[in-house]
Amino acid sequence: MKAVIMAGGTGTRLWPYSRSNKPKQFQKLVSGHTMLQDTIARLDFLKPQDIYVSTNAGYESIVREQTKGKIPQTNIILEPALRDTAPSIGLAATYLSKKHPKEVMAVIYADHLIQKKDEFIKKLKIAEKLAREENTLNIIEVKAKFPNVNLGYVKIGRMLKEMNGVEIYSFEKFTEKPDLKTAISFLNSYKYLWNTGLYVWRVETILQKFKKHQPKTYANLIKIQKSIGTKYEKKTIQELYPRCEKISVDYGIMEKIDPKEVRIIPAELGWSDVGTWDSIFSELVQGSENNLVKAKHLGIDTRRTLIYGTRDKLIATIGVKDLVIVETHDALLICDKKRSHDVKKLVEKLKTGHHKKLL
Repeated sequence: MKAVIMAGGTGTRLWPYSRSNKPKQFQKLVSGHTMLQDTIARLDFLKPQDIYVSTNAGYESIVREQTKGKIPQTNIILEPALRDTAPSIGLAATYLSKKHPKEVMAVIYADHLIQKKDEFIKKLKIAEKLAREENTLNIIEVKAKFPNVNLGYVKIGRMLKEMNGVEIYSFEKFTEKPDLKTAISFLNSYKYLWNTGLYVWRVETILQKFKKHQPKTYANLIKIQKSIGTKYEKKTIQELYPRCEKISVDYGIMEKIDPKEVRIIPAELGWSDVGTWDSIFSELVQGSENNLVKAKHLGIDTRRTLIYGTRDKLIATIGVKDLVIVETHDALLICDKKRSHDVKKLVEKLKTGHHKKLL
């Protein structure tokens, strides 16, 4: 199996840590290592040469710095434009098809938190086995914990069988980012799981789906494939990749395929997309009254508060609760923890004001 780590996102809701030149996957948000480095470490059951990183060309230097000595530098796939996840996954599959056309490909996101490594590996291997034996498109999904309107959901069907004690389910449909009322109904029905984006399929199979459902993108990918390994490779990618339709893999491929071709593998991963400061707090804090602190902090009567900052500046708090306090060398964010999703709106204001340099 070849694992492709997707590391090209921007992560605006985690400002001021996550910036346009160094988004969340390159930050030390949940451990002493960056999220990209944690993702590579989580895949240590694979050989380094079987791990690839797909990222925007603008992040090339930081990706090379953070992956040096961990994976071959030739396994870094550079996208010359932001075209969303469908073209990104298609380009990665195109690279793999050049050398490993019969291999299985796992899609894994660098900016997701996965706390249960053994479960993660176990379910990946089951998904690989399904892909090899049944040629299905397999998704490792997790139970919804609350009505999240920023995630996609999958409706699971009947249980089809067990493999090594793991239940395999049929797939019925995708729903991307529902409104709150719909998300609540999904949560209460117990028939929906959060879509993690952890896909496992044969390289040749996913490229066939591009041919059928994204024919214009597929035509560009085939031309790119022919150039790989030649002196025209970089020029061809720079010319053709921006012409690919800008669309997510969920909308562009997964919502269009026959549900009978998909298998759902439920998992307990300790998973979060780390989309907001509140989601980081919810996943990492221990105890109902405790704080999450990654800073030099001194507090009195401070509860259920996330405090991130530099180690050379003391953050002192008195009588506060349920806050997000994030300090960097050039910015300070203070907000109600329950409204941390609105950081994205704040970033939009930065774009139109006099503080663009803080993006």
